[in-house]
Amino acid sequence: MTAATPALVSTAWLADHLTDPAVRLLDASYFHTSTGRDAAREYAASHIPGAVFFDIDVIAAPKSELPHMLPDATRFSSWARRLGIGDAHHVIAYDRVAGGGAAARVWWMFRVFGHDSVSVLDGGFGKWTAEGRAVSDRPAEAKSRHFVSRARPELVRDLGRMRANLTSAAAQVIDARSRGRFEGTEPELWPGLKSGHIPGSRSLPWTELLDPADKTLLPAPGLAAKFAAAGIDLARPLVATCGSGVTACMLALGAFVLGREDVAVYDGSWAEWGRRDDTPIAKGKP
Repeated sequence: MTAATPALVSTAWLADHLTDPAVRLLDASYFHTSTGRDAAREYAASHIPGAVFFDIDVIAAPKSELPHMLPDATRFSSWARRLGIGDAHHVIAYDRVAGGGAAARVWWMFRVFGHDSVSVLDGGFGKWTAEGRAVSDRPAEAKSRHFVSRARPELVRDLGRMRANLTSAAAQVIDARSRGRFEGTEPELWPGLKSGHIPGSRSLPWTELLDPADKTLLPAPGLAAKFAAAGIDLARPLVATCGSGVTACMLALGAFVLGREDVAVYDGSWAEWGRRDDTPIAKGKP
């Protein structure tokens, strides 16, 4: 990332740059099936003008038994080109849940594949529409561009490394799910999963990083206080996890704003850990 490419852009900034040919806008909305909402249908009905739809369930590893796992670099590059994204574009991702609905996931995905010129729209579609800004139901045209992925495996954690961390405790693990799901007092959203959390992990629900009024990310002092209250030392290695690797990216985004550009995400998250018989599970408070 350069000084010209912040992790967050405001709605005012986007309004001023909406027709800038160097900007590529992505509607990254995603909803769990339990909500009954259809992100693609909502995009078709109303989206920010010029946005193309980025479907994390499609731009994912094919035939995986886990939801929306990262694709390989070749598949990601192919999709980026099809969406009209080139190496020189500034990518802006937004969603309808203020970042936790996959905008932060898309931000993380582009960084995993070496594209640092990517930002999240602060406050998302909700703030945009609350301000009375323009929306459209016209599909955006996407002309194929040149895009090359340069993978950064250090930003991703898999099951093997998460198992090893149980013994080494080399990295702190922080969980973005609700406290009830973390403690095992609420049912899991994904069917067939056990309740609880990875032993030794800490709890920081991703929604706590947002201003309750407009759903923008808290200022840096507020973010730092939330991480500290969760028992996280931002000077030490950090891995974020959640239900299926989506809202964990909000924790990575928050840490990034505080200067931690190396926070990794456990891609399989609880969708993988909580379904197995050979992974230990803890319940209760951290």
